[in-house]
Amino acid sequence: MNKDQKYTFLCVDDEEIVLLSLKEQLRNTFGQKFLYEMAQSAAEAIDIINDTEDANNAIVIIISDWLMPGMKGDEFMVYLENNFPNIKKILLTGHADPESLDRAKKDGHVDHIVTKPWSRDHLVSIIRELQESPSH
Repeated sequence: MNKDQKYTFLCVDDEEIVLLSLKEQLRNTFGQKFLYEMAQSAAEAIDIINDTEDANNAIVIIISDWLMPGMKGDEFMVYLENNFPNIKKILLTGHADPESLDRAKKDGHVDHIVTKPWSRDHLVSIIRELQESPSH
């Protein structure tokens, strides 16, 4: 990672309580090493990515819910893969059907699928693993 570049976690979920919980857990673990962005839909997340990605800022990991209004999580993962392939992707789900999860893995190259409710320690270990692995 370039020391002058700012790196951002982007959390996407239509439930504000989930976003606040994710942000608190991430900030308590990673502190000021990262910036933290929140979006309540895939469309809002895409706007944030477009406004954030430049030479000095990069979204490095997106944690997204599957069940959201508008674009579902598997569709969002495919969009990200086609437009921002270097972003690491974690899909949160409590409701996804097997076909959607397969699509997220196959076409969206999602890095991890985590079921709700998630364990903070499990999520942190996944993020640390993703930080150490090269982009696909």
